[in-house]
Amino acid sequence: MQELGFFTILFSAVFTNNILLTNYLGMCSFLAVSRDVKASLGLGTAVFFVTAATTALNWVVYYHILVPLNLAYLSFIVFIVVIAAFVQLVEMVIERVSETLYQALGIFLPLITVNCAILGACLFMVIRSYSFGQSCAYGLGAGLGWALAIMAMAGIRQRLSLRSRIPRGLEGPGIALIIAGTMALAFMGFNGMVSLN
Repeated sequence: MQELGFFTILFSAVFTNNILLTNYLGMCSFLAVSRDVKASLGLGTAVFFVTAATTALNWVVYYHILVPLNLAYLSFIVFIVVIAAFVQLVEMVIERVSETLYQALGIFLPLITVNCAILGACLFMVIRSYSFGQSCAYGLGAGLGWALAIMAMAGIRQRLSLRSRIPRGLEGPGIALIIAGTMALAFMGFNGMVSLN
């Protein structure tokens, strides 16, 4: 993977290999929070920040602690512990800075810890044998791609709730899944430009 540059990996992680819309990681909070644009912006920002930071932190932990000590088999557990600790830090900062955002995110803020998109980004950087710079690019791109997807979904869902009449059988999760599928098809249009696999 040494031939892929920083911006290539970043672009690919946001668009061609969007962690949410091509790998379907992090769908639970995506579908639940995307009813409101403000909450989606807050959660998207938090997921972006946590994904970018923990991918870099977990690269250091994996290649400088786990691999030299022959403890790579503990990577899942260690990655989750690093993510959980970092999320606790982010949760405390958000509660201090914006009480309304903290209340709007509710239970989904602590659930960032178990957001499989964040763990997936950490595991993908190991599976693909990225260097530290490439891992940082992938973490930034994966977080940005997830945030972009939830913001787009929130905008579409909010506009639909204000402007159109959705058949009763499709209200709520039904229309959300249709929108998510349509967005995934739109992002598939970028396939072939860059591949990280």
